[in-house]
Amino acid sequence: MNTPRKSEQGFTLVELLIVVIILAIMSAIAIPQFGSSTEDAKVSSLETNLAELRAAVELYYHQHNSRYPGVYLETDGTTAAATAGAAQTAFIAQLTQYTDLNGKVAGVKNATFKYGPYIKKATLPKNSFLDGAAAVGLLADIVETDITAAITVDGTTGWKFYTKTGRVVANDSTTLSDGTNTKDM
Repeated sequence: MNTPRKSEQGFTLVELLIVVIILAIMSAIAIPQFGSSTEDAKVSSLETNLAELRAAVELYYHQHNSRYPGVYLETDGTTAAATAGAAQTAFIAQLTQYTDLNGKVAGVKNATFKYGPYIKKATLPKNSFLDGAAAVGLLADIVETDITAAITVDGTTGWKFYTKTGRVVANDSTTLSDGTNTKDM
């Protein structure tokens, strides 16, 4: 006796394997694209923040008799910063607050303290390749006078500033997928 076969529903194991293989191939193509766009976004953010810092430093330089921020103390504007720590403190204060012609800072704008602030936030912009408090910190170099000298970075702060040359760089050495390095931007 021939009994009619019930119509079988569902997928065979081979069909399921083919679908899984196709999905794996598609994800292998798509996932690196997401990684690349993440790096691209970080690079774009870093370039924007570097441009903001460099523009602020140059404007400060031109408004303060060709003196870069951090060269003289923010407390009086006439005493040279003798240590890297003092230069860091002065740099941040002079770019984020109002200053007089010498670089002395005040929290309120008036006829004497008429310059700045050059950065509207109370902190420096973030280095997108670093995390936490280090990403917005600054390391000041008060010794180097050669603009062509090799850049040495340590990744402990977001930015490195050379007070004698006005050079601002990212203080990290992340190698990007295209082979370039963030410290060379």
